[in-house]
Amino acid sequence: MNPGDRVRVERAGVTNEGVLMPSSTAEHLVVKLDGGYNVGIAREDAAVEVLESGAYDADQGAPADGSSAVEFDPDLPTVALISTGGTIASTVDYRTGAVTAQFDAEDVLRAVPELAGRANYRGRVVANILSENMTPAVWERLARAVHEEIREGADGVVVMHGTDTMQYSASALSFMLDPPVPIVFTGSQRSADRPSSDNVMNAVCAVEAATSDCAEVLVCMHASENDDVCALHRGTRVRKNHTSRRDAFETVGAKPLGEVDYETGEVAFRRAYRERGEAALDIAPDLDTGVELVKFTPGMDPAAWDYLDGKSGVVIEGTGLGHVHTDLVPRIEELVEGGTVVAMTSQCLEGRVCDRVYDTGRDLLDAGVVEAGDTLPGTAKVKLMWALANLGDPAGAMGESLAGELQAQSRPWT
Repeated sequence: MNPGDRVRVERAGVTNEGVLMPSSTAEHLVVKLDGGYNVGIAREDAAVEVLESGAYDADQGAPADGSSAVEFDPDLPTVALISTGGTIASTVDYRTGAVTAQFDAEDVLRAVPELAGRANYRGRVVANILSENMTPAVWERLARAVHEEIREGADGVVVMHGTDTMQYSASALSFMLDPPVPIVFTGSQRSADRPSSDNVMNAVCAVEAATSDCAEVLVCMHASENDDVCALHRGTRVRKNHTSRRDAFETVGAKPLGEVDYETGEVAFRRAYRERGEAALDIAPDLDTGVELVKFTPGMDPAAWDYLDGKSGVVIEGTGLGHVHTDLVPRIEELVEGGTVVAMTSQCLEGRVCDRVYDTGRDLLDAGVVEAGDTLPGTAKVKLMWALANLGDPAGAMGESLAGELQAQSRPWT
């Protein structure tokens, strides 16, 4: 009895029939029912009958022990699959009933047979966490792993990542790496045990993007609720804008950089991008973790910012053109005089900050605040972390575009 076998399981008077799946615990069997959902069944006192050998036996390219066996095809490009965890690489823990990160990169290959024939694959695990547990230390390990895979000949890299903080990780690698090949982040809004899961389409489209000519950090996710096209977002301009929709990710201030047709595998781009081989592989993985992102709200107590003393940098998510209450201006001036780089972004999803229009903005500029243009607040935090650790003038860099994070003009849907 191996994963992939069609089985009939009887326990406590209940019969379930379906495909045996990998299990997160030794105490439970996991069976994918014909309706698409998975069910967990305690192994104790369960009677199992194998009805048909499954897709993962030796004849289908993977040995019966469940290990990965992917043949090398010299006519195909090589894609490195790097797993950090998240829903796309998760299963249901039938002890708790919750979705938990369990699969490594090789499990993804077995779980998504549609990837076969598109590329040769190398797999490695950098972390096995849900993305809310992501840290700058993991970003550094991830950047080094991606750098190593490219140095060893990968024609493209796909990073399997949880969706909740994917935009931060994509931004981090956009600053930390100069890649000569595509680096594509992808994930899944819905776990593989659900019929509406987006994991297969997103993974397939990400591999197609990783073999394209765009040598940038990209995020590849559903472009709509339909299973037809995945959007390709520049890693520094993307934001997750919905908690659960499959098309949750959007490029802010523009249309997505490109798209992948799921049916044909065709990759198309609509704007200029850095081409494959244009950059020499380089890495600058250091980050200054003493940076905070703070959101201004009406009625905020200036004392709430006391913890910012001694920080290397602060990114403020201000109102409108980049404002805060005038009572906070002296507090910001103290931070700047203490050596903290303070950058201003906006809570608005479109447009850019401009602190030269109103008195409050001019006071902020006089206090030493630097404008971050239309850089997204989360991206601005990651950028400042990187700039403080790697550049001689990090404050000045916040007004320059280093990885496509700051657009020259704010034009909706350009």
